[in-house]
Amino acid sequence: MNAIDDTLAGRPLPLPVDYQRFLSLGSRRAPQTLYVHERGYRSSTINTDTLGLRYSHLAGKRFSVGERGGAPRVNLLVGGSTALGIGASSDEHTVASYLSMLTGEVWLNLGGCGLNAAQELLMFLSHQHRLGQVGHVVVLSGLNTLAHEALGEILADGQPMASAKPYQDYLNRFTEGLQACGQPPHASLWQRLGRALAPRRLEPCPSTITLSSPEKRLAQAADMIGRTLRHWERFLADSHTTLTFILQPLLPWCREQVPAGELSMLSALEQQPSHFDALLAGVFDSQLHATFFRRIKHQADTVPCYDMNGMLSSSPVFGENLFVDRLHFNDLGNNALAKVITAKLGLAQEKYASRKVTPIKLV
Repeated sequence: MNAIDDTLAGRPLPLPVDYQRFLSLGSRRAPQTLYVHERGYRSSTINTDTLGLRYSHLAGKRFSVGERGGAPRVNLLVGGSTALGIGASSDEHTVASYLSMLTGEVWLNLGGCGLNAAQELLMFLSHQHRLGQVGHVVVLSGLNTLAHEALGEILADGQPMASAKPYQDYLNRFTEGLQACGQPPHASLWQRLGRALAPRRLEPCPSTITLSSPEKRLAQAADMIGRTLRHWERFLADSHTTLTFILQPLLPWCREQVPAGELSMLSALEQQPSHFDALLAGVFDSQLHATFFRRIKHQADTVPCYDMNGMLSSSPVFGENLFVDRLHFNDLGNNALAKVITAKLGLAQEKYASRKVTPIKLV
């Protein structure tokens, strides 16, 4: 079992120090660069290429957008930190690496912490010239776009500066998943354990933030996702690339019964809610989730859309501890996601192989 799955004194451990340092370095990116991660980051847990994109692995070799290794054809996993693999014990255990293993083809990781739907597309367009032939694009996403709706309201509605600052910090640094108890990169095992056992000191979430109704935020996010998927389809129309959108899992949307390990984690989160949780305030209801997905699917028009919140229950390991927080997965969870995606891609390819779309002409 990975360290990230364990609990001490009924409390989940913070993210491993490699992730803590990786996420905190996000503040060093150039202001004109779109949410690029630390370039050339090296650790036993997560590693990035010269573009700041995480490696995936196939047959003992590593691949990335910046290091395709001469692969004649690649596939792309696009999304936020869930697609990036925050929570995986190593690069070999992300969804992209598992997809590579299961399909025997290279799947590049085009995940970026904090990206919303439009930024995911912009990331692709920024690197399209490096990709060569692309077989499949899977967009595993949705929740960051919803969180950005709340961020937009907070920053546009004249909220008190002291109350809005933590959310502004979230926007300026990809702190999704980052605990305030980040530890020095050279802390010993005993120091890490001692800090994990000590009371956690997190900056409290402000209580004065006012957001619009969950229904309004969900509808606006769904419309943005749908519009962006139609743009994806037009950009890919002149190629032989297939496009699939998969709404990423959110634990309250995904489970009716929660395993004991995840219950302990949720209890800790409820006692010390994160800023990201606050940005999703009010959206955990299953009926709202169903409406959200239906609206995405309607707005996406002919782009095939699937809801992993329902599909994941088909996994034989669904009853195990898969989540490390409400939206990130451990190795077993990433493997389960990859297997379900692989099965669905077979159906999607057959059903949508002959679709024709008028391409966008760039001027």
